[in-house]
Amino acid sequence: MYDPIKPYNKDIAEIIKKTWRTPYVLVKEDIVKKRFDLPEYHHSDGIGTKGIYHWRYKTLENAVTDAIAMNLNDMPFKRAIPYAIIDHLFLPEDNSEYILRIMNKLAGECKKRNIAITGGETAIHNDSQGIELSITMLGFIKNPKPNQFKIGDVLIGIKSSGIHSNGFTKIREVFGNKNKKEFTIPTLIYQGIISKIDEEYGINGMMHITGGAYTKLKKSLKEGDIKIDSRIINPHSIFYELYDKGISDEEMYKTFNCGIGFILSTSSDKADLILSEINNSGFKAGIVGIVTKGDKKIKIKSSFSDRIVEL
Repeated sequence: MYDPIKPYNKDIAEIIKKTWRTPYVLVKEDIVKKRFDLPEYHHSDGIGTKGIYHWRYKTLENAVTDAIAMNLNDMPFKRAIPYAIIDHLFLPEDNSEYILRIMNKLAGECKKRNIAITGGETAIHNDSQGIELSITMLGFIKNPKPNQFKIGDVLIGIKSSGIHSNGFTKIREVFGNKNKKEFTIPTLIYQGIISKIDEEYGINGMMHITGGAYTKLKKSLKEGDIKIDSRIINPHSIFYELYDKGISDEEMYKTFNCGIGFILSTSSDKADLILSEINNSGFKAGIVGIVTKGDKKIKIKSSFSDRIVEL
């Protein structure tokens, strides 16, 4: 039974207050005082229809990881340091246990990254099939830099944990109501290692492989072609299963990360150092391609056939 008073709001308030004192902001009585005066980048994203599977399995903490990852992983693109979020949580039923599980996980993830939760809303949509957690993330930029893949750059791909949080409309189309454990594995968070590497070595171009998949690389390609051999980082079995169900090579690389969750470009003299740093940080990475002269095409050696996919 839905209680419009939302008695759990007092508990939520206590949870998020634990995030209110950071090196970047001070929050008191819901008023935010920033400790810096710098340009900012604001970003919003959520978990989309993956939330249907999280609700079925009650993998609520994984849903939180997905939501925060979808925002954190896009912050380095603008060289932004996240300092605050505003969340919007939708649930199919009014369940205080579930809501507090979600908020505890969210506050924990934010606290360890010095991110304050400065606002939010919980809504009950009793005709929905799943959970949705949307986040608006705010970041400041100390050292702005163009994000651009340059001719001659080496491309480093970092392995994904699986499907991550995109392509679930296609997943539902292909699998119908079938449930698989791969559908709730959370998105990996790359932001920490990417920001560290960028500060230490410098990264020319980078892209989080999410909605639109490899077509997103065009956003940071001003000249030349990007050539990728996706076989270097072998896709997870779920991607082969999707391909075997009739999805074309082109659609695979326009819809799914196909095993690579993040791609960055750097000069060849830095590639081995960066690769070593990534692999020593618990991720799996490899050199997956280069940027060559060309007419702004993305050319991928498919892992699923002998074809070269051109996007």
